[in-house]
Amino acid sequence: MISGTAGTGKSSLAAAFADSVCRRGDRCLYFSFEESPEQIARNMASIGIDLVNWVDKGLLRFVAKRPTQFGLEAHLVGLHVAVTDFKPVAVVMDPITSMSSIGETEQIKAMLTRLIDFLKQERITGVITSLTTGGAPLEQSEATISSLMDTWIILRSDESGGERRRLLYVLKSRGMAHSSRVRQLYLTDHGIEMADTTM
Repeated sequence: MISGTAGTGKSSLAAAFADSVCRRGDRCLYFSFEESPEQIARNMASIGIDLVNWVDKGLLRFVAKRPTQFGLEAHLVGLHVAVTDFKPVAVVMDPITSMSSIGETEQIKAMLTRLIDFLKQERITGVITSLTTGGAPLEQSEATISSLMDTWIILRSDESGGERRRLLYVLKSRGMAHSSRVRQLYLTDHGIEMADTTM
């Protein structure tokens, strides 16, 4: 899971993940609950990520649905059908917190539990983005789904020297060693870069 406030780079990291999957010649299924595929492709092209190329090659498929189009159960069925049809090795869901407009927290958590169990059973890697609200505790997912995740990446913004900067750190990653350092995240015109933070 990748969580953070608006503008911290959640969708950019998710798109970079999808790009890396396709670069290996594998299929990735990208569920968007806020933006159209055209918007996503245009936005990611501005940071050097060409998603249209992978769509044209049949390695990336977008499924864009507004949360309010269906209920939670119908969304879950649609996700199952799309995964079964496309047979991806990886799935992106961006952002899952959009589901809060059609269900209560516990209902969303129950739906996600079933989805994550399905993905794990099929040995599919899932990346889920989650929007947190400004002023909320950083280690708190809006959908309270962090306990379901094996790895949790947190993005946040900070102000230093009169400039805002994006920061990234891994809060947890079950079963593997991981850095506890906070890194600065840069969205450049040729991709995503990270560097040590400077105070």
